[in-house]
Amino acid sequence: MYIDNLFMTSTLAPAISPNDAATYAEWFATLADPTRVRLLQAIASATGETTVGALTDLLGISQSTCSHHLRKLAEVGFIHLRKDGTSTRVSVNQACCSGFPQAADVVMGLLAPRPCCPTDLPEDVTVRPLTSRDWPAVRRIYAEGMATGVATFETAVPSRTVLDAKWLPDHRWVAEIDGVVVGWAAITPASTRPCYAGVGETSLYVADGMRGRGVGKALIHRQVTAADTAGLWTLQSAIFSENKASLALHHSAGFRTVGVRERIAQRDGRWHDTIFIERRIP
Repeated sequence: MYIDNLFMTSTLAPAISPNDAATYAEWFATLADPTRVRLLQAIASATGETTVGALTDLLGISQSTCSHHLRKLAEVGFIHLRKDGTSTRVSVNQACCSGFPQAADVVMGLLAPRPCCPTDLPEDVTVRPLTSRDWPAVRRIYAEGMATGVATFETAVPSRTVLDAKWLPDHRWVAEIDGVVVGWAAITPASTRPCYAGVGETSLYVADGMRGRGVGKALIHRQVTAADTAGLWTLQSAIFSENKASLALHHSAGFRTVGVRERIAQRDGRWHDTIFIERRIP
């Protein structure tokens, strides 16, 4: 899997709303107790429901202590408690499995609380389909992104033949300023299997010296809206964890964090983590 993504200068994201901040603070405060963290992990790891007795035995705590902490976890919605005769059945709230990681992403700046898609597009950037005359500029910009060290695991720019063969014909875009190509975006099929025909892997690069001018916004706006129109139901990508500007850009276009792949591959002798993200058609 290529990790072909934008690298750009850092920008400030909008602040979290007071209501969201209060909710997140309540969640984090509830998990400030180590016993609750251990309880939630045990409940979330269980297959189906479990019991208070099983949890007390597993954690080596008293039933009264266990019940107290379970009530706290239930109050903020992390778990469900269900009476079954004289016993209490405990299960994880599946919504928290996605909601809590998303809250952590927001607080850590990986997920900007913005609507999809970027609307403040620059007036001086034009996005159009890639043509045969654009290939030299596309490969040059690819090399410039590669030089940042956090855009791709590639160490040599793929040939035009390789790129032309893998990119979807109707999802190749270049951005221009004053007639000069300053960025590009493309989508590669995620699989050759027919069942994944609507799943694509995105790439987006901006030329050196042109980052921070809204080129990425213009490209990703065209990329995702064209994909939606064409019926591509899932767009996915994997971005270096250090490349927070690229993560913020993709999240502003409706991508969400799916997971972290720790030490997934090396570049120049150094291991890197990647953030796997995806966007589903509205």
